[in-house]
Amino acid sequence: MLLTRLEQVCNSFSELLGKVSALLFIVMLFNVFFDVVMRYLFNDVSIGMQELEWHLYASVFLLGVPYTLKTGGHVRVDLIYEGLTSKTKALIDMFGVLILLIPFCALVGWYSVGFAMEAYDLGETSGDPGGLPYRWIIKAVIPFAFFSIVISGLGMLLKSINILLGHGQADNYQPPQH
Repeated sequence: MLLTRLEQVCNSFSELLGKVSALLFIVMLFNVFFDVVMRYLFNDVSIGMQELEWHLYASVFLLGVPYTLKTGGHVRVDLIYEGLTSKTKALIDMFGVLILLIPFCALVGWYSVGFAMEAYDLGETSGDPGGLPYRWIIKAVIPFAFFSIVISGLGMLLKSINILLGHGQADNYQPPQH
């Protein structure tokens, strides 16, 4: 069915972002390790390396959110939610995506595009000597991440619709465990 296939496409995109986020986390670990070794063994401090840590951390966090949403690792009131029927859970997820998630993420994504474009147009760089150039790159991650969260939310919405239509596994509907 088309809705099931669209759900799979959205979920595959979220899975890919989860892998990218994990890879960036490993890069960040090496960056921090290198920075600490250089600082404490060689007394060499690099502002650029410190800023790269912040940029990588922000990217890991922002790109990991769609994956977290897809796997059900996001915050919800499990005390109430877990005792509900599968179809009631699907309805709650569907309305949460439509009323809260998509409007908020679309709004933040839309307005952050101008934020990133302004940084690009101005050729914004770090204000610190030895800092990173091209500040627009990290600022461009913001709209990309929020529009990616919308895609992940659409996957969640499609899963809920499929369950309500009987195309999903309504009896076994369990959001992934934390």
